[in-house]
Amino acid sequence: MKKQVLIVEDEDKLRRILELQLLDAGFAVEKAASAEEALPLVDRADLILTDFKLPKMTGLDMLQVIRRADSQVPVIVMTAYGTVENAVEAMKSGASDFLLKPFSLDHLTTVVNKALEIRNLREENRQLKEELGRKYRWDNIIGRSPGMQEVFAAVMRVAPSRATVLLAGENGVGKDLIARSIHHHSPRKDRPFVKITCASIPENLMESELFGYEKGAFTGANTSKPGKFELADTGTVMLDEIGEVPPAIQVKLLRVLQEREFERLGGSKTLHIDVRIIAATNRDLRAALEDGTFREDLYYRLNVVPIEIPPLRARKVDIPFLARHFVEKLGQETGSRVRGITDAAMDKLMEYSWPGNVRELENVIERSMVMASGEKLDADDIRLDMNLRPHKAVAGEFGLPDGMNLDQYEQEIIKEALRKADGNKSMAARALGITRNALRYRLTQMGIES
Repeated sequence: MKKQVLIVEDEDKLRRILELQLLDAGFAVEKAASAEEALPLVDRADLILTDFKLPKMTGLDMLQVIRRADSQVPVIVMTAYGTVENAVEAMKSGASDFLLKPFSLDHLTTVVNKALEIRNLREENRQLKEELGRKYRWDNIIGRSPGMQEVFAAVMRVAPSRATVLLAGENGVGKDLIARSIHHHSPRKDRPFVKITCASIPENLMESELFGYEKGAFTGANTSKPGKFELADTGTVMLDEIGEVPPAIQVKLLRVLQEREFERLGGSKTLHIDVRIIAATNRDLRAALEDGTFREDLYYRLNVVPIEIPPLRARKVDIPFLARHFVEKLGQETGSRVRGITDAAMDKLMEYSWPGNVRELENVIERSMVMASGEKLDADDIRLDMNLRPHKAVAGEFGLPDGMNLDQYEQEIIKEALRKADGNKSMAARALGITRNALRYRLTQMGIES
C-alpha cells in the first residue's frame, strides 16, 4: 500500500506543487490549509509535511500536540532561512527533519523517503524487542516442575538487583535462557547483553577479547579495539563456562568484580565500567578449588547468588510440556505438517534419560518431525540418539553381588574409590562422579568421617 503523506501548508499554489511531486513519487496525499484542519487527519498519516508558519496554530504547536498524544508519526517542518532557530526548536520537540525554503523537489522526495525509512527501522526494532521480551517470559521457558519453579522464583528475586549470579547445571539445561531472562527482567533490559563463551577463546587471545587492546600492543594491532566488557558497559555480561578461564585471567576478572575497573592490553589508562555479571558453569567449581585450578577468592565473588538448574532427567514432569512446545514452535518455523504427538510417543520420551537435556530433546523433536509421515509424532517417529543412551544392564551382567543389598554395594564402591585414591576425598569424589560434599555426606551416613 502507498504511504500516506499529510501536507499542511496555507499557500494554495505551494500546497498543490508539493502534492503533485509526492503523487509522482508514488505516495498517497492528503492536504490541509491549517493545523486545526490537519489534526483530525493525523491518525491516518504515515508522515506529516508541515510549514512552520501557519495561521493561528504554528507548525511547532501542532507538533507538540501530536507528541503529547503519543503519536510517533514522522513530522518534517518547512521553514524559511530567517527562521532556522525555529527549525532547531522543532527538532528538539520531536520533528524528524526540516527543509529550508527554497528547496528542490528532488530533495523533498529524498527527505521524505529517509524519514519513512527511519520510522520503519524503529518499528522493526520495537517489534524485535517485543519478540525478545516474549521469548524470555516464563511461558516460553517451560518449567512446571518444583525444581524449575524454584529457579524462576530465584530469578525474579535477583533480577532487579545488580548482584552477581552463578548459574550451575549440565550442558543443555538452559543456562543461557535463564541468564537472558535475568537480564530481561532487570532495570538493564534495554542495555547490552554480551555473552562470552570462555572455553571458545584461545588462552593467548582471552585478555584482548575480554579487556580490549591499544594500538601497537602486539604485532598486527594497527588500531585500538574495545573488549567485551567495554561493549557491555551499563548492561550485563554472561561469562559462560567460567570454569575454563585460565588462572592468569582469573586475577583480572577478580579485579573487575571487585573494583569494576581494568586496563586494555598494552594500555595504562584505567577504565571504569558498570556491568552486571552472570557466570555459568557445567563443572563442579568446588572440585576445581581443591585442584587449585580455580581461585577461591574469585569463586566467592561469583557465588553471591547461586542458582542450580536441574537436569531434565530430574524433572521429567516437564517433558510433555517441552515436547508439545517444540512441536508447535518448530512446526511454525519449518512449515512441517506435524501438529501433535501421540501418547505412545510421549511414553517413549518419558522413558529416555536425556543426557543432553532440553537441547537434546529439541533436537530429537526436530529430527522426528522431519522424518515423520503423519500429522502426529508416533513412537516409531521418535529418533533417539542411542549412542548417548546409558548402558542398560542385562540380567546377571551388572547385578548386585550375591548376599549384598544396594546400600552395602554402594558402601563397597565408595571404600574402593577411597583406597584407590589413597584416602584423598577430592580424587575419590571425581572418580565416583559426585561432589566432595556429596562424598562427605555419604561417609557420614556410613559412620566414616575421616
